[in-house]
Amino acid sequence: MNFKHLLAGAALMAACTAVAQQPRYIFYYIGDGMGMGPVTAAQTYNRTILGSDKPLTMMQFPVAGISLTYSANADITDSAAAGTALSTGNKTKNGMLGMNPDSVSVTSIASRLHDMGYGVGVTTSVAADDATPGAFYAHVPYRKMYYDIDRQLIQSGYEFVAGAGLGGMVVDGDTTDIASRLADAKVQLVRGPEQIASINSERVVLLNPEGTPAYNIGYTIDSIAGVLTLPQIAETCLAHLERTSPDRFFMMVEGGNIDHALHGNDGGAAIKEVLNFDQALAVAYNFYLAHPDETLIIVTADHDTGGMVHVHPRGAMGGLRNIDFQRVSKEEFSAFCKGILRSRRMYTWEDMKEYLEENLGFYTHIKVTDQQTEDLKALFDRTFEQRNSADQQTLYASFNEFAVEVFRIFNDATGLAFTSTGHSGNPVPVFAVGVGADEFRSLNNNTDIPAAIMRLIEESGK
Repeated sequence: MNFKHLLAGAALMAACTAVAQQPRYIFYYIGDGMGMGPVTAAQTYNRTILGSDKPLTMMQFPVAGISLTYSANADITDSAAAGTALSTGNKTKNGMLGMNPDSVSVTSIASRLHDMGYGVGVTTSVAADDATPGAFYAHVPYRKMYYDIDRQLIQSGYEFVAGAGLGGMVVDGDTTDIASRLADAKVQLVRGPEQIASINSERVVLLNPEGTPAYNIGYTIDSIAGVLTLPQIAETCLAHLERTSPDRFFMMVEGGNIDHALHGNDGGAAIKEVLNFDQALAVAYNFYLAHPDETLIIVTADHDTGGMVHVHPRGAMGGLRNIDFQRVSKEEFSAFCKGILRSRRMYTWEDMKEYLEENLGFYTHIKVTDQQTEDLKALFDRTFEQRNSADQQTLYASFNEFAVEVFRIFNDATGLAFTSTGHSGNPVPVFAVGVGADEFRSLNNNTDIPAAIMRLIEESGK
């Protein structure tokens, strides 16, 4: 074979490689608020308490990097600006969705891929029109313009959208026309796990059953009957896209409840949400194992929330094993406390001690000192008898003061510490596997991620 033939052969191999580098199936997983602190704590719990001989699915991926998350007008981003960066490759101001800082609409990779013939699914464990999912189809100057966001969801043409609820269906207490607009656009509205089997349309919106949580599907740790789960949502979306768009599709899955738990400084619930997110990721990873030469999976976060770190538990009181004794989220416990205040029932300190034993392992598994008990009893009296306590306000919830102190003790004993109830500027992880995964190595800015996805599509198509 002469030199000219060698060159021709090399060119042909390069061309074949280029064509092979175009992913037909793209999975984009976003853990809302999921900095390295929650990931590391969840992995440690997975290894030491669950006894797993395998790391979390995301930590098995061959490519790992980090991403910076600042917005166009702040060192600390919010989810709208971060979602816009992750979906469009453009920095914007906090609060803005699908627009640049000058209020000019910018196009998401989901929309671009849909125009190129990819099926699209956008899913989350919080409201389907919340900031991160909304960034993949909407263009509004303010993230809480839910009615406008929902109208744009319908106009997107996407094959599958899922979440806890749609904020635009009820505005200021009045039911809007969003349900009828969905019907007019031939989008099937499916409510809860029991209706999944009824899916028979090309376009679907899957939400929690009516009368169940609409701003998130419910915390894993609360085990709410009848609600959707993120792995179930991911499985349903994948099955739908395989049916309607078998040749190529794009699927975004957000673990939104991670952020909700971290805003509340609920370390146990946050770890359970990271594990739940990782179980949903296994849906994509199993698909990748069956289609390794055609699939790309990227995992990242929009920002870090709470600055959570895993530290040595105060007084060596059980550490992460205490999570196994937590039966209730901080939000649910706070709601329980507020229910006591609203009721006329006499609720004694002994009643509360029994509740703490059953639902958080206090006294039976978690050592509570005499001084802590005395302080808790004094706070109980002030909160429930004297009704003289202040609530802690975070982004998504208002926590009863007694609940705040109970979970401070629980976190101390568990070895989970927080620096904030808000977002932080900490970098977030990036994991990748599959076709083109090397594009996501080393340090990234969040805007680099969608740019790399589109580069893989466009360059391989030349």
